[in-house]
Amino acid sequence: MISTAILCSGQGAQSAAMFDLLADAPEAESVFLAAKRALSGKDARDLAHQASSEAIHLDKAGQLLCCTQAMAAWSVIGPLLAHPLLVAGYSVGELAAWGVAGLMDASGVLDLAVQRAEAMDNATIEPSGLVAIRGLTQTALLPICKSHGAYVSIINASDQCLVGGTQASLAHVVVDAIAAGAVHTSMLPVTVASHTPLLAAASATFHQKLMTAPMLSTVPTGIRLLSGIDGAAVFNVRSGCAKLACQIQQTVDWAACIDSCRAAGVTKIIELGPGSALARLVHEAMPYADVHSLSEFHTLAGFVKWATNGSYAANAR
Repeated sequence: MISTAILCSGQGAQSAAMFDLLADAPEAESVFLAAKRALSGKDARDLAHQASSEAIHLDKAGQLLCCTQAMAAWSVIGPLLAHPLLVAGYSVGELAAWGVAGLMDASGVLDLAVQRAEAMDNATIEPSGLVAIRGLTQTALLPICKSHGAYVSIINASDQCLVGGTQASLAHVVVDAIAAGAVHTSMLPVTVASHTPLLAAASATFHQKLMTAPMLSTVPTGIRLLSGIDGAAVFNVRSGCAKLACQIQQTVDWAACIDSCRAAGVTKIIELGPGSALARLVHEAMPYADVHSLSEFHTLAGFVKWATNGSYAANAR
């Protein structure tokens, strides 16, 4: 049995305030220095505060900022948590999860985030993105997607999916999804069709980068690291790298990751942020669990106290 899970967020919730709780944490300073190198001398904290919302949601900036957030938060709470731990990441958050799992350091994660983003941007030849659709099953969405050259990108729950494709194709998907009974649709602030065959070239390029990147050859003891495309545990790092690269062009089954949390006996789930989308999804599926994100807290001390088995209600402010 594993009582605690660590979730690394994907893109979409970047904001000017994303580093407010972590900005002055001495434990996170080395992560921010690594991010500064990856950002060609720009401090991630300054970028979040000073750049436009559009700029921090561009693919390269977004992937770097999300991985920086996860690694900075982990540098604060990681040394304080007892093992075993289950670790999973959503989209680019899966790369950060490999850092949280101890397979590589923050510099390695952020270097790979740059290479991942560049590969995805280079493979994107038309304006593209993702749309969230609620109220239809994957089975119902598949024919709609096929008719417009789009793809189911992420399965969040039985009736919640993301669809990826060109912006033109997604406009048609939304119309047909609403006609088929979708209760809500929302375009995400991303610029690539992540987790679809449209990025097959990026997947191949990133796999080559992973195979030469410095990392441990085995998953550390006391860590169960999940693969995003099926929720299965990573036992072999080499085959795990293949799956980590494959998720760029293949549907991510986040619902399966939640099922793996449930099967492991997890009762406490810590989302590192940015945002709290994963915490909300897990809470819907596991209402009995103690689930929160860093973004829900008003102080870093409150987050740390809760994460290390304190009370959320008493320390959220």
